[in-house]
Amino acid sequence: MTASLRPRAAPVPWAAAARASVALAAPLAVGTATGRTGYGALVSMGALSGVIGDTADAYRMRVFNIAVPQLFGALGVLVGTQVFGTGWTAVVVLTVVALVSGMISSIGAVASVSGLLLLLNAVVGAGLPMPSPWWLPPALLLLGGLLVLALTLLAWPFRGGTPERATVADTYRAVAGLLEAAGSPGYEDRRRELTRALDHSYDLLLARRARRHGRSPTLVRLLAQLNALIPVVEGASAAQLRPPAEGPLPPAYPAAVRALAAAVERGPGGPSPPPGPPGVLGLPELPEPRGPSTRALAQAIGHAATVVHEADPDPYAADDRLGRPAGLRVRARRTARALLLSGASWRYGLRLALCIGLAQVLVSVIAVPRSYWVSLTVTFVLKPDFGSVFSRAVLRALGTAAGLLVAVPVLAEVPHGWWDVPVMAALATLIPVLSAKGYAFQTAAITPVILMLSDLLNHQGFHLVLPRLYDSLIGCGIALLAGYLLWPESWHTRIGDRLADAVQDTASYVSLAFTTAPGHDEPARARYRRRLYRDLSAVRSEFQRALTEPPPVGARAEAWWPLVIAVERIVDTTTATRVRVEHGAPAPTPAEVGAVARELTDLAEALRTGAPLPPGDPDPPAPDCALARLHHEVHAARAVAAS
Repeated sequence: MTASLRPRAAPVPWAAAARASVALAAPLAVGTATGRTGYGALVSMGALSGVIGDTADAYRMRVFNIAVPQLFGALGVLVGTQVFGTGWTAVVVLTVVALVSGMISSIGAVASVSGLLLLLNAVVGAGLPMPSPWWLPPALLLLGGLLVLALTLLAWPFRGGTPERATVADTYRAVAGLLEAAGSPGYEDRRRELTRALDHSYDLLLARRARRHGRSPTLVRLLAQLNALIPVVEGASAAQLRPPAEGPLPPAYPAAVRALAAAVERGPGGPSPPPGPPGVLGLPELPEPRGPSTRALAQAIGHAATVVHEADPDPYAADDRLGRPAGLRVRARRTARALLLSGASWRYGLRLALCIGLAQVLVSVIAVPRSYWVSLTVTFVLKPDFGSVFSRAVLRALGTAAGLLVAVPVLAEVPHGWWDVPVMAALATLIPVLSAKGYAFQTAAITPVILMLSDLLNHQGFHLVLPRLYDSLIGCGIALLAGYLLWPESWHTRIGDRLADAVQDTASYVSLAFTTAPGHDEPARARYRRRLYRDLSAVRSEFQRALTEPPPVGARAEAWWPLVIAVERIVDTTTATRVRVEHGAPAPTPAEVGAVARELTDLAEALRTGAPLPPGDPDPPAPDCALARLHHEVHAARAVAAS
């Protein structure tokens, strides 16, 4: 918990800070000039939602990330205004909206923000008087989101494709860092950094693949360059486990990958690199391979160099290594089926609906001024993809208290009128800056902005401050009691179940890697390996979430970490051994492969059920066994699990 209060190291997003300042202050200036400050406040409120949702790198994804949630937010305020002042009808309607919001939030990141804005704006519309006619409030909110979108896309004609190229180039640099760390204690940390970089790159490029990559030469090129990097990643695993006879990895290999990263970032129209030593397509000359590991690495780098420098690369070269995403209609059907049939989707929807229903009932029977803030707090705290409910409740309370300290002098001393514009510009600048530091800091930045906008709509001034603190504490209490303590799944970590699934998939991966002839099923192995690392990345995310839970959940979570590391090493060792076999090392026998797969299957079953591990093979593998290193890693994982 104390770690969550420490600000994360992050660069200052100057461009985002400038956009936020203009997007939130300009509507107030127009509203003040025209005598329609309430209209200006609503436009700024829509702009605030757009600023918070602008989290993507690529311009295409930023259009999607800003525009879609804004539409849901407009729908939310439209529903809310229809039940303003209707008492128990508002309670029922907001509870139903909470159920829908919670269920769609489980689909993905954009859907999560859309569900958040749907519920938040419904609560605001039901709690604050809005101008007439009925279509005006949603139109003003959409106008604010459109302003943020326009400011965001100003540089697109000049920087189109630049964020995507930078992301792919950073992934190449992460591979170079992994090669530099081969054989050193820092290899595991570099490999986890590479996993995050690959996940981010593929998510960025494949998210809008349907019917677009065929028409976008930039995305075609970048996806081909990213696909070509996968054999280099596999070669890095082999380099990490190369025998001492092959010697240390020459620095020319990571230098060549860094040169490819620079070529990717320059793009096809960028300046040509200065002439370098003779090698493959202008890369530093690679030394003569001394064994299967460096032979595989040299071939992989040569293939990547060809793809990076060719004029019109095939994005699905190398036999579509990681698999094409399904078409848009297929993914829509899958999403709808998962939404309606997923137990997790219904559980979260019901949990959020219960808490919002309780909050609305409470403020309906107890005189709580401007009671919409209670439900707003519940909504923010219970977001499923934002981390631990317990830690977020505590951080929300602390962040709100800090934000109120800033809001007190603003509401007490700043007169309404033109002074609102520079004050809002200054406060809005802090939102992107502090959001990068952590949730409590983001809450502290957003709180005074929301209070200023609320004051422009209802003119309560300084008297807003203490009720907002009480409302936040009430909302945090409801979220903790009805959204945390009443749900037994909140008291337990899911690391064991997720890790058991990853270990079982690892057993299947081992069987797939060594039961096919060299050169066969490479795309299937690459897809399986990427899926495994995504599974393990989800395990690490669950581990970090569990550490912020109160005892005993946090303490129990710490015990799983050594086993997570052990399973990652098994996957790396399997990949490295297969790469070496592909380039001349002896192949394992089916009996050796079956023994390793059985031991992994037994480990997965023990993790899932809690039963004791059955005894493994007591005899160590022969020194000349092709899977000797893999045997040792599996036995180490079993020893960690047994302890």
